[in-house]
Amino acid sequence: MGQPHHHGVKIIEQCSISPPPDSVPQTSIPLTFFDLPWFYLHPIQRIFFYELPQPTTTNQILQTVVPTLKHSLSLTLQHFFPFAGNILVPLHPGNFPYILYSDGDSVSFTVAESHEDFNNFVANAPTHLRDLNLLAPVFPSPLTTQDGGKLLPLMAVQITVLPNYGFSMCVGFNHVVADGRAFHHFIKFWASVCRTRGEDMDSVKESLQLPLHNRDAIEDWRGLKLVFLEELSSSFTKIVKSFGILVDVPSDKVRFTFTLSREQVEKIKKWIYLECKKMGLSTESLIISTYVVTCSLLWVCMVKYYYINTDAYETCKFTFPADCRNCGELSIPSTYFGNCLSRPVVELEKGKLVVENGIVEAAIAIESKIREFKCDGLKEIEDLMTHFNELGTSEECRVIAIGSAKHDVYETDFGWGKPKKSDVIHVLHSRVFSLCDSKDDNGGVEIGLTLERSEMENFNTILKEHITSIIGCD
Repeated sequence: MGQPHHHGVKIIEQCSISPPPDSVPQTSIPLTFFDLPWFYLHPIQRIFFYELPQPTTTNQILQTVVPTLKHSLSLTLQHFFPFAGNILVPLHPGNFPYILYSDGDSVSFTVAESHEDFNNFVANAPTHLRDLNLLAPVFPSPLTTQDGGKLLPLMAVQITVLPNYGFSMCVGFNHVVADGRAFHHFIKFWASVCRTRGEDMDSVKESLQLPLHNRDAIEDWRGLKLVFLEELSSSFTKIVKSFGILVDVPSDKVRFTFTLSREQVEKIKKWIYLECKKMGLSTESLIISTYVVTCSLLWVCMVKYYYINTDAYETCKFTFPADCRNCGELSIPSTYFGNCLSRPVVELEKGKLVVENGIVEAAIAIESKIREFKCDGLKEIEDLMTHFNELGTSEECRVIAIGSAKHDVYETDFGWGKPKKSDVIHVLHSRVFSLCDSKDDNGGVEIGLTLERSEMENFNTILKEHITSIIGCD
């Protein structure tokens, strides 16, 4: 793939989309201890690329696609209104931040045009993050309330027309308001409303259920909210200042996605079970899922690539998101709208990960951590804040997984078929990989990485060697 030319992106329209007038009363929603740690993170950005059935001009897309997207977004926001609201960050450190929706609040909606090649974006070739970022919306600046508090907007959308092919849709949202599961509930709802042109809301509500906004679903019997708020309060000024400021992306950073097919995953699972038996381990209770396989493979490859010079006794950490809905003693409904994630941490000595059977060691450790989480979802929850705070600072050996193949990202059909490609593009850090379902392969996993262009080849070599050596042993 050649270097893409920078024609930039031409903004055609900027507007804001609100729920239908008077459909949502003014509402304030408290934040829970699950929400607070996400203040440390920049907004999440997920992009979808849609190809239209016949080659279409910019004008045709502006006249047909865009009005339908706007109308259906408005109807959807009636039920997912926090995305149209703001987070109110109070001036006085002792006061709690909360989500506030007032009549007329809206989501910023930008329509743009780019003459980049659609195929470059959807191919499984490395794409410059800078080019992808031009397709991402810019958040409006925070507003100031009468008493000096700050209102941080929670969502922004950009539709970019890619003439003759289709369009991209990038949705940015503040993670403080919702996690991946809640966000994908919203996206699927919007897609369904859009597909039916907003004419059959009842069947959409029936098949997808409405979100639950009642925060009482989360019990804070450990008093973590106060503890977390105290840790956060000194950072609020900095958080508000940096909000919505575009992060400068190094020009050599690329986004790269590859797929582990269902067949490859099954072969690696089989291999792990066999190796465990050879090691004399009982495999009866081991649950080596697709998730465990993928994370073990990536953890080992990343440690081998990034931490090649660290001591063999160094502790390597692996963190992954774990959904606490329907987990163990917590009875939080699956439609709960907000954050409900823990971040379990798996630790192993580097020496155990880089040996021949490193993937097996990793799989056993990750599997056992998942099982522990299923028994007690809140086991390490008090470390959540520290974990996020450390992300930007620590140089320790740490690999992070985000996303999940269970969100069925590729089932997001707005009426123009499934996306040709979808990815998260806010990830600047190389030690993070994202997971989602595979576009073409039922049961496969798509893995997204952010790398410097120069690192691509070497990292790819390590990855391929591992897959070949395992699958070659079949």
